[in-house]
Amino acid sequence: MATTRQFSSFSDLLATTDKPLLVDFYADWCGPCRMMAPILEQVKQVLKSAVEVVKIDSERYPQLSSQYHVHALPTLILFHRGREVQRWEGVQPPEVLIDAIRRL
Repeated sequence: MATTRQFSSFSDLLATTDKPLLVDFYADWCGPCRMMAPILEQVKQVLKSAVEVVKIDSERYPQLSSQYHVHALPTLILFHRGREVQRWEGVQPPEVLIDAIRRL
């Protein structure tokens, strides 16, 4: 199950997370984004504490979407040690995400 975590800024989150961070830029009206929700839950169940999954509402935080050049939804960005290491647009199978995270 997803957990809610508060942080003062996204850059603070990147700077203080020592494990891989999978960020899902989404919108409530986006059908493919809704399809990603159970997939992200599956990724979290498989990898447990080895990854942190964060969902960012692109309409609520348009400045972050712009800063990270999000042009399609959903966009998933994998960060490791504070930097972007991989990006996907559209619905992705859980195996693709799990394999990418395990390779870090």
